[in-house]
Amino acid sequence: KTSSREPMIISVDKAGQYFLNIHAQPNTAIAPHDLMVRVAAELTLAHQTGEPAHVLVKGDQGVPYGKVVEAMALLKQAGAENVGLVTDSTGVPAGDTNA
Repeated sequence: KTSSREPMIISVDKAGQYFLNIHAQPNTAIAPHDLMVRVAAELTLAHQTGEPAHVLVKGDQGVPYGKVVEAMALLKQAGAENVGLVTDSTGVPAGDTNA
């Protein structure tokens, strides 16, 4: 059986704000604590159902590297064992998430 669980993608914009694709409002910034709580809950649910949970971090072009590292640290605190990085070379301007 293939997992139907959508990967969690945490985006970091140039201002250092976090966005979570599975959040009720994915185009609205989410506070770091709320991000951790939501990701932790999803990871717990995935573990209980035996489904793999994929966690990815995507940084806009121009995001300070430290902000991406902070996002990864938050995800580790939330219980994510493996965090992947998404690279985007499409040249979409930062903030243009209405693709």
